[in-house]
This record gives sequence, structure tokens and C-alpha cells, in this order.
Amino acid sequence: MNSNPESTPSDYTLGAAALWRRLASIVYDTLLLAAVLMTATAILLPLTGGEPIEGLAVWPYRLYLLLIGCGFFAVFWHFGGQTLGMRAWRLQVRGSEGPVSWREAWVRSLTAILSWLPLGLGYFWSIFDIEQRAWHDRLSGTRLLVIPKRRM
Repeated sequence: MNSNPESTPSDYTLGAAALWRRLASIVYDTLLLAAVLMTATAILLPLTGGEPIEGLAVWPYRLYLLLIGCGFFAVFWHFGGQTLGMRAWRLQVRGSEGPVSWREAWVRSLTAILSWLPLGLGYFWSIFDIEQRAWHDRLSGTRLLVIPKRRM
């Protein structure tokens, strides 16, 4: 089967992602993201002499981790529309005009935080949404779709 993104079935032949599939993908990606954030923190250890980041440095450190986390997702979504967890669960993000643009990827990653803040309500919204889109899907103009199984 050709892996060229231009030859994939149209979005209309793909189904919208159910909440359970989204959450399963998030579990996988959380494990990988934890490793990325630990590495990002380890990079800073020489600057702190191995001491914890405290005081006024806490907020820049949190912003640093937020940008690393959002960048992690934005890069995966822009280059291929899938994180590793999404690949395992056959999910793909599509932008308003096909592949996810940098703008859509960054807006989606930043607004996903809004979906989590009220106890995940933005994700649970997809159960009631006619297109099964979460808040961050709507805000970024993206869709999360289930892609067909590859045939060998």
C-alpha cells in the first residue's frame, strides 16, 4: 500500500474518533511525553548545579516545559498528523485543508490544555458533538479521524 499522504482515502471515508480511542492514545503519548519532559529537565541540571528549580525560576521553568510539551505534539501533528500513540490506535489529525499546518498544530496543542482544565470536559464534549470534535479540534479547525487498517 502506498504511504503517500496524498493517496489516502478522503476524509469522508474515514470515521471520526470516539472518545475511548482518544483517551487510549493519550495514555500512550503521556508515557512518551513524560520521557521527553524528563530529558528537557535533565538538560537544565548543569545550570542549577543539580539542585531543584525554586523561587522565581519556577515560572520560566514551567513555561519551558509547556512549550516543550506543546512543541512535541505540534511537530508530530504537522509531520504526518500522528503521534506514536495515535499511530497505535489508528488515529490521524487532519487540518482544515488536508495536512495540519504549523498554525493549526500549535493552536491545537495549546488549546488542548483548555480541554483538560475543567476535568477533561473539552474531551468529553466530543461525545455530544455532532462531528465528535473536542474543544481543541473546534478551536484549531482540525479533525481527529480513525484511519483504515493497512492490508498486507
